[in-house]
This record gives sequence, structure tokens and C-alpha cells, in this order.
Amino acid sequence: MDADLLLFFDRMPDALPLYEALLRRMQAEIGEIQIKVQKTQISFYRRRMFGCVSFARVRRRADCPQRWFTLTFGLDRRVESPRIEAAAEPYPNRWTHHLLISGEEDIDGELMSWLRQAADFAAVK
Repeated sequence: MDADLLLFFDRMPDALPLYEALLRRMQAEIGEIQIKVQKTQISFYRRRMFGCVSFARVRRRADCPQRWFTLTFGLDRRVESPRIEAAAEPYPNRWTHHLLISGEEDIDGELMSWLRQAADFAAVK
């Protein structure tokens, strides 16, 4: 295991198995992706960045579960779902979405569909 990855999850080690489950599913369903571990986020690339994991708060502290991370992904449209904690359009037709991952059940077909679309969007934009 990479030392930078362990350092990233040092603040919330219980979230590391969630990240590993997400990564396994992304690699199985999206294919080859580049990963960049930084101090504040882990970024996923296909030509351009299409998503990232961070500990950025999208909920009030009292509403956050014991283990969690924020998953952010970009699409050419806004996703309307109660799972999306926040969405913004920083550039025309480029929507950034944030959602909380707190259990392996959150890494489901709907989420993977959004991530595949985000990876495809990043590959051609």
C-alpha cells in the first residue's frame, strides 16, 4: 500500500476500506484510470480529472456518519437525486456534484453509472 494513501486516510482510517471498495469497482467497470494521491484529495483521471475523493464537508458536522468521504464527479448536466449533497456549474455545461459515501451499499449501480459517464465526459471534453 502506498505511503501517501495511508497518510491521506490517517485522519479517518475506517474510511480506507470504503475507498478500496470504490477503487476496485471503478477499475472493474471503468477500466484504466490514473490516480493521483494528494494531501487533500485523491483524484481520478481519464485524460482529464473526472472525480475525486476528499474529506470536504458537504453536511453539517453533526449529520456526518462515523466513517465517510466525499466523492466528487463532473458531468455535462446536473444530476437530480437526493443522494447529491451539492451541485454547482463552475463553467457552462460542466456540473460538479458532491455526495457522501459512508458504506459499501453507497457504491451501487447508480453511482457507478454516474462515474462511468463522468469518466467518458472527461475523456472527450
